[in-house]
Amino acid sequence: MYAFDLERPTTLADAQAALKSDEAQPLSGGQTLIPTLKQRLAMPEKLVSLTAIAELQGITKEGDTLTIGGATCHADVAADGSYPALSALAGQIGDPHVRNRGTIGGSLANNDPSACYPSAALASGAAIVTDRREIASDDFFTGMFETALDEGEIVTSVRFPIPERAAYVKFDQPASRFALVGVFVAKTADGVRVAVTGASEGGVFRWAEAEAALSSDFSPAAIEGLTVPSDDMIGDIHGTKDYRAHLVGVITKRAVAAAG
Repeated sequence: MYAFDLERPTTLADAQAALKSDEAQPLSGGQTLIPTLKQRLAMPEKLVSLTAIAELQGITKEGDTLTIGGATCHADVAADGSYPALSALAGQIGDPHVRNRGTIGGSLANNDPSACYPSAALASGAAIVTDRREIASDDFFTGMFETALDEGEIVTSVRFPIPERAAYVKFDQPASRFALVGVFVAKTADGVRVAVTGASEGGVFRWAEAEAALSSDFSPAAIEGLTVPSDDMIGDIHGTKDYRAHLVGVITKRAVAAAG
């Protein structure tokens, strides 16, 4: 590790002021950032922790909308239960240490290509609310580790419309608990959204062909024979491109079955 300054503001206004420095970087849980710092892949002069800001924490449900503060940890989302599929997803992230330190805002802002939350946000049609604006999930994820966030922009909350039926299923790498392939399926009155994580080099994506088929017939049989191209899939020591492409279909069927 190397020397850096750490600030732990207790208000959003103080955090915004601290992040005006060119060399400042927000810290929201640190499950990805801290290992990155240890390897010196990133070397900011100042970290601004967001985890002591009360206004960025908590979960509220109004009608069919669930709002989760950006600094809310995974364990709290898992325990909430207002959106069962989302709580089940949160309960599968990492281990107890990760679930009690990692935050939903940090996960979405980092946009790891194998993270679980991006698939939930994208499939649910969630809105990512920042200290500057509101961004639809369809516009938020722009590539591997890339989002629509500007420098210093803070995720203050995430608003999830609660669908009629939903489920998340992942085939995980046992050591890291990251998804080799994870699929979140959400059915609403307007149709079905299917978001896939862990599979693509471009990060989380919607599977349009499966959405069209499932909107007509919400059953595993509806996507029989459908495949995703393997060209853009991740290929590594855990699985080839073709293997991950095959898993997308298998895991999607399981998610549809789980959603009932």
